[in-house]
Amino acid sequence: MKRIAIITSGGDAPGMNAAIRAATLTAISSGCEVFGVKRGYQGLITGEIMELTSMAVSEILHQGGTVLHSARSKEFQTVEGREKAAIQLRNLGVEGIIVIGGDGSFRGARELSNLGFATVGIPGTIDNDIQCTDLSIGFDTALNTVLDSITKIRDTAVSHDRVYVVEVMGKNSGFIALYAALAGGADAVLVPEIEPDLDQVIKRIHTVNRIGRRHSIVLVAEGVYGDPLSGRSFTESAAFKVGTYLNLKVKKDIRITILGHIQRGGSPSALDLTLGTRFGAKAVDVLLAGENGKMVGWVDHDVQVSAMDDAIARKKQVEPEIFKLAEILAST
Repeated sequence: MKRIAIITSGGDAPGMNAAIRAATLTAISSGCEVFGVKRGYQGLITGEIMELTSMAVSEILHQGGTVLHSARSKEFQTVEGREKAAIQLRNLGVEGIIVIGGDGSFRGARELSNLGFATVGIPGTIDNDIQCTDLSIGFDTALNTVLDSITKIRDTAVSHDRVYVVEVMGKNSGFIALYAALAGGADAVLVPEIEPDLDQVIKRIHTVNRIGRRHSIVLVAEGVYGDPLSGRSFTESAAFKVGTYLNLKVKKDIRITILGHIQRGGSPSALDLTLGTRFGAKAVDVLLAGENGKMVGWVDHDVQVSAMDDAIARKKQVEPEIFKLAEILAST
């Protein structure tokens, strides 16, 4: 294998650039040429492809987002669109492809594999909802961003004796909400995997009031009431629905905060830099070993290789025992 392409697809995640850099340098050291596809699968269709050299990736390690940019592509979901993409790759003589993204990106990689290209996936999503890996690139950085925000929100909640309903990302999974609740000491957390019980949330607010604490933090994953619509209004948000109900039932000042896309940005944490670097290098090793349809992941404190089909068979969901722990800590 002499030519490898790298694609970042779907939502950006801090640490993607670390993976791009490591994959590029590892491939070059093995005698390969490396190409970066800009704007995901749509850029592959339109031929937005650039050569990645050692110099091109020399200063990207600590940058957030993805230097290759990202976009979603309806055209790639069609047979005609995928064939256009394949023609671009064949014209460049690309044999192997590294796709960095979530499960939707992995499905696109599988389509490229079906067209005869060797593919390897790198899990890159702040939602951390990909099977076959304990951690995805971007999750740790996003979690730290949320934790920092909760700390600041708590300061004003304490000052004004308020209840804050804080919405975080997570359309189908509650990893950010749940682990932020554990790390941030939230009084309640609502996640998509578990039916929301707002009366239980109210009970916890009353419990903390009885022990003398007059403020509360409630964390809500954006998808707790189903997949949120793109471009939704504030009143359609999960946080607004929760806050409205609490306002009817609790004699407190209820405030709503939606953290939004701040969770995607910022310099990657040390953990995401390390994961991205190790994933990128391993992905090249997998391609050069002649393997196809694989993904790299973090399992039992090491980089492991799994079948990509196993990763996209179903969404990873939060662990019930961790949710139970959050409930115990919040109610005690």
